[in-house]
Amino acid sequence: MRLMKSTDLALRLLMRLAVRSAADTPPTTRDVAATLGAAYTHMAKVVARLQHLGLVEARRGRGGGLVLTVAGRSATVGAVVRAFEGSGDLADCTGGDVSCPLNSACRLRGALLAAQEEFYASLDRVSLTDIVAAPTGPLLLAITGRPVGADCG
Repeated sequence: MRLMKSTDLALRLLMRLAVRSAADTPPTTRDVAATLGAAYTHMAKVVARLQHLGLVEARRGRGGGLVLTVAGRSATVGAVVRAFEGSGDLADCTGGDVSCPLNSACRLRGALLAAQEEFYASLDRVSLTDIVAAPTGPLLLAITGRPVGADCG
């Protein structure tokens, strides 16, 4: 299974915001896009989706920027991936115009669905806090201009 670019960016954005201290100026969508090497328009769509999910707050004006919400701080990787990827079938058994001739008796679809659920279940056990623990958190802080070794919480 390969994650969509928007899912990858969402996770990286959440990680970036999770290591930001309250004393730091919140990064803007443009700042985060530049830091993560993403197109601004793509990052803006990811931010909008994360706002809709209640994980990120985008503040406007002076002192504005992106802030992780309480829900965002407690989110699991599985919940974020599920929200961006959806829980649809991994294989297109209906095939659009022509459905698979094995559709009525195929066991592959069930096996793929079970594997997908196991994938999500394993990610549900991983929190945002888990993925920004050392060594990742200090590296993110170094990349974003804060000293290495600063507290990630």
